[in-house]
Amino acid sequence: MKWQGRRESDNIEDRRGVSGRQVAIGGGGLSIVFLIVALLMGGNPQQLISDFLSSNITTTQTTGEYRESQSEKELKSYAAVTLADNEQVWTKIFAENGMTYEKPTMVIFSDETQSPCGKANAQTGPFYCPADQKVYLSLSFFNDLTQKLGAHGDFAFAYVIAHEVGHHVQNLLGTTTKMRKLQSQTNQAGANRLSVALELQADFLAGVWAHHNQQLNNVLEDGDIEEALSAANAVGDDRLQKQAQGYVVPDAFTHGTSEQRMYWFKKGYTTGDIRQGDTFKEVLR
Repeated sequence: MKWQGRRESDNIEDRRGVSGRQVAIGGGGLSIVFLIVALLMGGNPQQLISDFLSSNITTTQTTGEYRESQSEKELKSYAAVTLADNEQVWTKIFAENGMTYEKPTMVIFSDETQSPCGKANAQTGPFYCPADQKVYLSLSFFNDLTQKLGAHGDFAFAYVIAHEVGHHVQNLLGTTTKMRKLQSQTNQAGANRLSVALELQADFLAGVWAHHNQQLNNVLEDGDIEEALSAANAVGDDRLQKQAQGYVVPDAFTHGTSEQRMYWFKKGYTTGDIRQGDTFKEVLR
């Protein structure tokens, strides 16, 4: 994808060199005295202990000097351009449907960081957190894509970012909330199928983005779509399970097979029509 010299999103939160950890704050000894007194006076032990822990534990951030390599600098710029393109496309699509698009923030980190959805590190991979409407991304995942998963090319990285922004779109449309409610009403196998449908729809939305981005900016290069499909193939549940344990367990799928992920991205890219992405109907039938 042509990206050099193009607009970069301002909605980037760079936490590289910043680490978060939980520590006890001052006044612990005195607080323990009050806790004991309250217990002796008949207070609810479980509630009192919970209140004590929450009032005496806090998350602190430690900032150190972070030296950015040239390759990291380029990856950050590429991610920022990709996010800007997503902002442009989804602002347009939402406006055409009488809605306002709320832009997400992308958190770029090294090592690990905290989110309302849990700890983020290189092992968790990129993810979207609905609680704070942020995409969490370690730039080292680009190396994982190429070296560990065999998905080469810069547009493989763009596909990953667009997939996570797709989850943001689902969150804004209320799809995520509806899915979570349905998950609470079924068994584990049913909940997994719902998760697959949500993930495949995010793949579809990534394809829709690629379609409209090309129409608006004419930035795709030969092989870009193949790179995205290669990435979708690399992160299929069946392929990952086969690599990890030598066999597959379909009922344990949460993201979809390689074939499904490639199909829905390609459908989104081919049609460019958000109305064609009812993955729930297809997966749950």
